[in-house]
Amino acid sequence: MASMEENFPRGGTQKKPSEGKAPRRPIEQDNLFDTHHEEGSQKRKRIQEDQGKRKKLKAEKKEAIKANAKDFELLTVEALSEGMLLLGCVKESNDFELVVSLPNGLTGFVQVTHICDAYSKMLNEQVATEELLEDLNSLSDLYPPGMLVRCTVTSVGKTMDGHQSVKLSINPKDVNKALNTTALRSGMLLSGLVSSVEDHGYLIDIGVSGAKAFLPRQKSQSYIKSANKGAELKIGQYLNCLIEEVKNNGRIVRLSITQSEVAAAIATEEQNWALGNLLPGLLVKAQVQKVTPYGITLSFLSSFTGIVDFMHLDPKKAGSYSQSQTVKACILSVHPTSKAVRLTLRQVFLQPGSVLGQLASSRIGMVVEESVVKSFHAKTGAIFELDDGTLAFARLKHLSDTKKSFKPGAFKAGSKHRCRIIDYISRAIPELFGGSTGREGADNKWKILCCFVLISNPEEKKLILTLKKTLVMSKFPVLTSYEAAKPGLIAHGFIVCAREFGCIVKFYNDVKGLVPKNELSSEPIPSPEKVFYKGQVVKVIVLKCEPEQEKLLLSFKLMSRPVSEDGGEQIPKKNREMVDVKILKKKDNGLEVSILSDNVSAHLPTMHLSDHVVNCKLLYHWLQEGDILHRVMCLSDKGGHITLCRKPAVISAVQEEQVVRSFSEIQPGMQLAGYVRNIMSYGVFVEFPFGLAGLAPKAAMSDKFVTDTKDHFVVGQTVVANVTSMDEEKQRILLCLKLSEVGSEDPVAESFSLLSQCFEEMKEVRDIMSRRNHSKVAQNLCGLMPGQKLELVVQEVRGDGSAFFNGSCVAGLTEFLFWSYFFVFHRHWVGYTMLSNCFLTENSQHPAVVQHVAEEFAIASLVESGQLTAIPVASHFNDTFRFDSEKLKVGQAVSVTLKTVLPGDHGVLLAVQGPAKKRAFIRSRKESETVEEGLAAVKHSLCFGDVVKGTVKSVRPTYVTVAIDDKLTGSIHTSQILDEVPIGTFPTSRLKAGQKVTARVIGGRDVKTHRYLPITHPHFTQSVPELSIRPSDLKGDGGTALSPEGDSPSERLRPYKSGQTVTCFVKKYNTIKSWLEVEITPEIRGRVPQLLLSLNPKVLKHPEKSFKNGQALSATVTGTDASETNLCLSLTGVHSLAEGTITLGTITKVTPNVGLTIALPFGKTGKANIFHLSDSYTEQPLENFSIGKLVRCCVLSNEDNKIEISLRQSRTNPKSKNKVEDPELTCVEDVREGQLVRGYVRSVKQSGQETKRAEAPRLQVSSGFTWDEGLNALEVPVSNRKEESSDSEEEDDTQKKQTKKEKEQEKQRVEKELSKIEAALMDPNRQPQTADDFDRLVLSNPSSSILWLQYMAFHLQATEIEKARAVAERALKTISFREEQEKLNVWVALLNLENMYGTEETLMKVFERAVQYNEPLKVFQHLADIYASSEKYQQADDLYNTMLKRFRQEKSVWLKYATFLLKRGQVEATHRLLERALKGLPNKEHVDVISKFAQLEFHFGDPEHAKAIFESTLSSYPKRTDIWSIYIDMMIKHGSQKEVRDIFERVIHLSLAAKRMKFFFKRYLDYEKKYGTSETIQAVKVAALEYVESKSSLAES
Repeated sequence: MASMEENFPRGGTQKKPSEGKAPRRPIEQDNLFDTHHEEGSQKRKRIQEDQGKRKKLKAEKKEAIKANAKDFELLTVEALSEGMLLLGCVKESNDFELVVSLPNGLTGFVQVTHICDAYSKMLNEQVATEELLEDLNSLSDLYPPGMLVRCTVTSVGKTMDGHQSVKLSINPKDVNKALNTTALRSGMLLSGLVSSVEDHGYLIDIGVSGAKAFLPRQKSQSYIKSANKGAELKIGQYLNCLIEEVKNNGRIVRLSITQSEVAAAIATEEQNWALGNLLPGLLVKAQVQKVTPYGITLSFLSSFTGIVDFMHLDPKKAGSYSQSQTVKACILSVHPTSKAVRLTLRQVFLQPGSVLGQLASSRIGMVVEESVVKSFHAKTGAIFELDDGTLAFARLKHLSDTKKSFKPGAFKAGSKHRCRIIDYISRAIPELFGGSTGREGADNKWKILCCFVLISNPEEKKLILTLKKTLVMSKFPVLTSYEAAKPGLIAHGFIVCAREFGCIVKFYNDVKGLVPKNELSSEPIPSPEKVFYKGQVVKVIVLKCEPEQEKLLLSFKLMSRPVSEDGGEQIPKKNREMVDVKILKKKDNGLEVSILSDNVSAHLPTMHLSDHVVNCKLLYHWLQEGDILHRVMCLSDKGGHITLCRKPAVISAVQEEQVVRSFSEIQPGMQLAGYVRNIMSYGVFVEFPFGLAGLAPKAAMSDKFVTDTKDHFVVGQTVVANVTSMDEEKQRILLCLKLSEVGSEDPVAESFSLLSQCFEEMKEVRDIMSRRNHSKVAQNLCGLMPGQKLELVVQEVRGDGSAFFNGSCVAGLTEFLFWSYFFVFHRHWVGYTMLSNCFLTENSQHPAVVQHVAEEFAIASLVESGQLTAIPVASHFNDTFRFDSEKLKVGQAVSVTLKTVLPGDHGVLLAVQGPAKKRAFIRSRKESETVEEGLAAVKHSLCFGDVVKGTVKSVRPTYVTVAIDDKLTGSIHTSQILDEVPIGTFPTSRLKAGQKVTARVIGGRDVKTHRYLPITHPHFTQSVPELSIRPSDLKGDGGTALSPEGDSPSERLRPYKSGQTVTCFVKKYNTIKSWLEVEITPEIRGRVPQLLLSLNPKVLKHPEKSFKNGQALSATVTGTDASETNLCLSLTGVHSLAEGTITLGTITKVTPNVGLTIALPFGKTGKANIFHLSDSYTEQPLENFSIGKLVRCCVLSNEDNKIEISLRQSRTNPKSKNKVEDPELTCVEDVREGQLVRGYVRSVKQSGQETKRAEAPRLQVSSGFTWDEGLNALEVPVSNRKEESSDSEEEDDTQKKQTKKEKEQEKQRVEKELSKIEAALMDPNRQPQTADDFDRLVLSNPSSSILWLQYMAFHLQATEIEKARAVAERALKTISFREEQEKLNVWVALLNLENMYGTEETLMKVFERAVQYNEPLKVFQHLADIYASSEKYQQADDLYNTMLKRFRQEKSVWLKYATFLLKRGQVEATHRLLERALKGLPNKEHVDVISKFAQLEFHFGDPEHAKAIFESTLSSYPKRTDIWSIYIDMMIKHGSQKEVRDIFERVIHLSLAAKRMKFFFKRYLDYEKKYGTSETIQAVKVAALEYVESKSSLAES
């Protein structure tokens, strides 16, 4: 209140009782505001006895106060006039106008035509051409809220509803019209707008006629980086420009917008500012002339005078202004006629070029129940103090509903009123809509209603409300966004549409959802529009929501739906997991089943029973209620309806991760397995797992002409689709189902796979039939198999050539055979027993005759033997349509290739059609072909270098087709889009279908030969134009030309040298050839062999996953292929096998005791001996290597085509910091005295062993040796002389027979060496080196977990995981049960082991055991730490949530989880966790928990939030000295000295016990001694002395 009185005194002289000898003190305080009052007061003191003069003096004083109040009145609309200059702040940016906040709460509008001349010109051009201009930016992009702008009033009028409307202009020619070229001076700060973008800078419109202002580009860089987010300046953008240089009498001006220079710009007298050309926004140095209760008067620029009203005083300095004080001020407004200047002293306006922030916008609209009037101003309004001490202003019109009901007396100082915050004026002071607490004066016609906001549209400034009682009084959650619509949520809504398909229900904020017809009620409702009506309030449950697509599925059936614990519907734990189901009921379109693991009902559509349409129908027919189906995949749970799938192709795609889970993962060129969802006349909709769907247009359905789409596919059929293009905005995908695009590299294998799968499913059908207890007829039918031999009797022969038979095995069935084939079969059966299968071999070709044609396969008989064989009708899932001439017919002769030579369970041989069958529909595209097959040769007049404009027609991974005109279509290769292609990107994705492009012709391609023609070729005008949109080509700088002189392929590849780096683009991965096919330019292609794709063996397991079609890669040229038509490339940087090269290889041979033979790139072979397999010695070095394994290796030498390689990690991964246990020893100098050396025996001699670490084969021994302990002296039997090396044999020939004395000496030497070994083993400081050493150690100290952990680590270093597990299990059995901590250490080590080397399943098993045998909380905490350290954050998060449920009363769990979240930067989640912790923990723990959370915030989170937590806690518990002490410690580490001293000052003034106060004074003194000065130390001592004296005086009293 006291500060408020200083800032806004109520007027008059405050009378205070005089004390001591200071009777003039009240007069001096009054003199602070008005020097004239001081003169009056002095006169009053001198002539106190003259009563007449005193009355006259009072009258003069009142008149002076009134005059002052009038001078400092706030700005009103009535005071505005045309031409008045104002400083405004952008409040809103709309399409056609800016809303600008003006001083004192006024608002003005800037029309889009009053920005600048250049911007208006572009607007007119856009309107005239009716096309969007790329350079024309919207006002919202140019003018963000908070931007300060100089503007001038163009008109003040009234709107249709009678409100005042202020029109403004920020056009520099209006704002700066008082300036001319001669008035321009260096250092002036003007407002300017960008009018043109030039090469070296920008032309700025400053509104001065005859002056050309230029902003150099270097002077704009800092502004662009910091304030413009790196974007170039745009035409129409507002800038604060500082004049740096003026030339030619003001005709040429150079500007700067550097923020530091603009912020320091001040208007000076040298700049010759006149009262007629002063501009708002200028900073001036001013002197205080006069101080009044309503504001102050300033003088500036030597001769100008201006006023500052009370709202624009600096809040921190209000009440402290004095006459002649120098201040920095900003000009707010200049009146055109009176030349009255208004200024502001607020700090936010004293930094030109800054953007004002939105202050406390969250409080807008808030109702303040009791706000106190601080002062009332009759012509403007009232100042209020809000509940938090903030000052607020309410304009006069907002103090009452009407002018008649306004009572000025109700707003006396100190009165309380109920107000609402409606806006922020000057971006600092809240503006209120207030009213008296007593509303007796209000008109009775107004009625207060309780209603809810349904839709808020700030752009149109519209609110749609609801008075529906059910909605207003609803206790269910308010649904305002699609993100909040979680499955299982129940909410109230209202029906906006009822149709035959169901009801559309609307919620708040225009959120809408669909209730399908089957979810309207448990009973069928044939006509929903007759049952439900528009506007009806309903209660619904959310089934499914897709926020990105704004799709919401609802249900009216609330009670019949099983609900899980979290309120959602019970669905399988994991989508796309494999489950077993039980059939509940057969429906028209599928099976209603129950998932056995979750007991949840689901739907299995008929067409999802198999990939084969025929088998789908068979399975549906023979399956019955109660049957169990295995390996069924949960496909989707849309709308709470779980849909299952049993299609092997779809299941395989999901399990092999050949799927996309979201739209962002899709790339052109992807091949995805899916199923037909819908068939329309214009194409086929294909759906994929995870819910994505795309359209295959009619033209992309088949390589053949499509007359009727329904002739090619059926709903539910399995297909493979190729993604051709995507529309990200509309989330649409275009697909291609043509066999030429999606056909397999091996169509024979593909067709045989389909045939095998079909017969396996038919066998399953027969098994189901055999379990049915049907009639004998059905059993007979079930027992029949294709190819089965029957003995039948002719029953009837008809005239059409057919014969009917009967027999016991076919009782009840009808059999007939056409007459023309009877003799064929008879002859075959007669000779069948005489032929054997000896001449039948796999992949052998045989002539055959078609005997029967089914939908999925045909049965043919081999001509030589009469055996029946099945051949597939289709070669691919998409191969579903063929013309009559292509269909197989009974009696047709075909050539078949056998795939099986025994009938097996199917009864017939399985084969595929031989090469004689023509398959025009599987025409593979030539490698040189990149353009769509549909592109025809159209004669044109284009020449090389011509620039054309066109529209993107389609986007493919490696090329884009462009429609140049109605007939002519060109192609843009992916290499011709950018000059510099970022590696890993997809250049064609930058273009969208329908986009306009400008391109240059760089070549032409012959449609028939797919070759690029030279420019001079006579058929060039009939080729398909090859285009480029690379910026360098468009500018003419690039010289790109395809086949300029018709070069041969080898000549085109000649410029590419080995070792050269090129950018290539993925075309596809050839699984048969095992190479990656890439394209460098439209005419140059390359291949990357498998071993040169990556240095990571994991990438080579599934290369198609790592390399997407169209992806840009950086490759190294290694040469050309044998045909010299393709480049050979490498993605690893390897182009030769020089010494030190690191590459991948494939093991081709494992030689025991010797090493490995490895196939290397470029057809080379290398050898790695056992020494070079690992950095650490192992007893069985070849144990982990097998033929075919990919390994990373380093070339040691490459001489005479003999390549020596190493697999040591220290060589193959030199950057690795792993410790090398057994380093390479290549020479004697590598061996140091005392070094432990381990290796493999190379040869065995009579005198000992010989080892050569760096050379080839060694004899493997059963355990490690320590070579420095003299084992070479041991006598070794030499019975096997053949295994010795040649060196040993030569030495044996020269050896002489030892004498008896020599033998005795040898024996003594051996005994000495043995004693040395025994002494070494007894040494307590000796480190264990073998498993035996560790066994001895753990026997001596079995309860030491350290020894057991070292034993485990020993095995893990040798990658012997199972042995490490076994050691851990031994430890758990051996350590005494009393040693709980030791056992826990081993459990933790075992958990670590399973986490690193095991699976999630093995880890969980160990964890469950550990929880049983140890204190559960400790085990949980250790596992959480293991997850966090191994960066398995999701598992750690799930585990912490489990711990919070199980140990919610444990404070340590909450703190560990908080630490985990803060280390990951999840500050908001930590704040929510604190709220949960306070609810879950007892009250006595709250203060400690809050304190610990605040400490964690200091260390890992937001220090400001931590300080807020401490402050809040100490305000509630001011006497908790432990909290004060912790707070001080934290602030010393993380705060400033001023903040620390402030806390100390607060503590030492608390009312605490003397002992505690002594502690804080001592800490304060220690702190000052360490960080302070002698003065601060003395101040602490004085404060302590004052405290002691006050306590002693209190005790005496």
